[in-house]
Amino acid sequence: MSKRSASEVVVSLPDGSNRAFDRPISVEAVAYDIGPGLGDDCVAGVVDGDLVAPEHRIASDADLRVVTPDSAEYVRVLRHSAAHVLAQAVLRRFPDAKLAIGPPTDEGFYYDFDGVELDRNDLAAIEAEMRDIVAEDDPIVREEVSPDEARDRLADQPYKLELLDEIEREGGPVTFYRQGEFEDLCAGPHVESTGEIGALSLLEIAGAYWRGDEDEAMLARVYGTAFEAESELAAFLDRKEEAAKRDHRRIGEEMDLFSVPDHSPGCVHFHPNGMAIRRELEAFVREKNAELGYEEVRTPELNHADLWKKSGHYEHFKEEGEMFAWEQDGREYGLKPMNCANHASIYDHRRRSYRDLPVRFSEFGTCYRNEQSGELSGMLRVRGFTQDDGHAFVRPDQIRGEIARTLAVIREMYAAFDLDVLLELETKPDDAIGDDALWKRAHNALRAALEEEELDYQIAEGEGAFYGPKVAINANDAIGRGWTIGTVQLDFVQPERLDIGYVGEDNEEHGPVMIHRALLGSMERFMGVCIEHFAGNFPLWLAPEQVRVLPITDDDADYAEKVADELADFRVEVDDRDRTLGKKIRAGHDDRVPYMVVVGSDEAESSTISVRDRGERQRDGVELAAFRRHLEREREERHREPNFLD
Repeated sequence: MSKRSASEVVVSLPDGSNRAFDRPISVEAVAYDIGPGLGDDCVAGVVDGDLVAPEHRIASDADLRVVTPDSAEYVRVLRHSAAHVLAQAVLRRFPDAKLAIGPPTDEGFYYDFDGVELDRNDLAAIEAEMRDIVAEDDPIVREEVSPDEARDRLADQPYKLELLDEIEREGGPVTFYRQGEFEDLCAGPHVESTGEIGALSLLEIAGAYWRGDEDEAMLARVYGTAFEAESELAAFLDRKEEAAKRDHRRIGEEMDLFSVPDHSPGCVHFHPNGMAIRRELEAFVREKNAELGYEEVRTPELNHADLWKKSGHYEHFKEEGEMFAWEQDGREYGLKPMNCANHASIYDHRRRSYRDLPVRFSEFGTCYRNEQSGELSGMLRVRGFTQDDGHAFVRPDQIRGEIARTLAVIREMYAAFDLDVLLELETKPDDAIGDDALWKRAHNALRAALEEEELDYQIAEGEGAFYGPKVAINANDAIGRGWTIGTVQLDFVQPERLDIGYVGEDNEEHGPVMIHRALLGSMERFMGVCIEHFAGNFPLWLAPEQVRVLPITDDDADYAEKVADELADFRVEVDDRDRTLGKKIRAGHDDRVPYMVVVGSDEAESSTISVRDRGERQRDGVELAAFRRHLEREREERHREPNFLD
């Protein structure tokens, strides 16, 4: 076997092959080494999960995927270039504007500006200027310069100078990208010319703090999106319009489900209608926890900070400003950011034997994290949330079975909501705690469990929890949006840090493996997702009002009340307001009630009802007992749509 040169770098490619080069080697050079066609088409590279320019130099062993116009990552490169076009257009119209940052995002791009007053009325003119820049088809040229030259070029751009200081400290190359009269300090990558941006649209303006820090300047953030083709842009705008109709904050107000008042920033108030939904979700989780063998516990929100220091949460959350903590009587306290350390405390309350394991605890545990004010969003991004948390303490030989059973239940639950499940194996992050050997052991065990169960999954590099790798359960909703909801996490680190154990068959002390899992995630976030997924048209079992009885006239009120009494174990209301039947029916549709029961003199005389669903189908002469039996079955089986009239 030949000895490897000290100056050699090994590049691993997606097909599993490896290529050795003298270090450093650029992404583009590797592409040309693979083949001249690939080299010509190289737009960017993905090096160890990071999107980089073709000129990026690989100095140590790395995984590489070459990005071409046919790659999924190409649209991110295009959107990054569109962000530069936005900055160029703003400077043409507002020469005194100060540039901050302008990255691509999953759905488009944004750029932050200071020194200029912008509002929605400016968007049309800026967008028109952007289209002119695209039509000019200027080449986008990369240039590497010295820090001193960069400082001269950026003399009137304070935010860019701050970024330049960081680049110098990190020792990276200083690069500019130029198009026409515009240039920007940027690492890239970009498309070859502005003309490659086939379709674009500016979407909105919002405020954003520099670096997300509330103590820094408030900047004007302009959001936009870009695609290769107008047809793709049109489809995106249609989806965005549909998403706006489904906005959980608007529907929550219309249906009186929840509120987030100013005196409780980031903390949701559940109204009676919202609590009806939440109780059903909790009952569903409890049912599945029972199937999985979990015992429910309750732990306090308030703990000494020493607990979180021992578990590693303090270092992770407090130093990032995400943990609520304070000193009192000479000791530091904190509101719990997660439930796991408390569950480990219950586990450790008595001595355990290998025969006792698995030990499983579940809790609807309320946690708190100090999210930035600008990032709070209704139920989807909050400071106080209730996790449907669970922790299983298992022996190593029990890992596969425990994970398989948990994932099977999660997939079954999501099917009840008509959510398509996608699994991601999230690996060790940069802020991981614990020994590398423990991480490797956890990663291999989690991967083996997925593969032995023949489950499809994708790898998400560096996205794991700080204490262990995890399987993220992502779900696509009714309009194709992806949401990360539940998780299953494998943890060898915290049991060691918290010094919990069990007596093995060999009479020696062993550390259990801790499996963290949330079936639906936080109740707030999942309920927000449900509102948008169903657009407020909840299935019967979740609907805050399941049946509404509509008396045709005041004379029919007594029979209407009798019908309601017969359906009393459902969430049923009688609309006895002084209005026409037509208006009552329209109100029922507007309120998204699954079933309306119409009663008049004919129904009272025949002891029947007329049933109407929110799909505007109606059947007359229905026996009340038959309708009740159907409701019971539809509720018990958690049907996704009202189907009595199918």
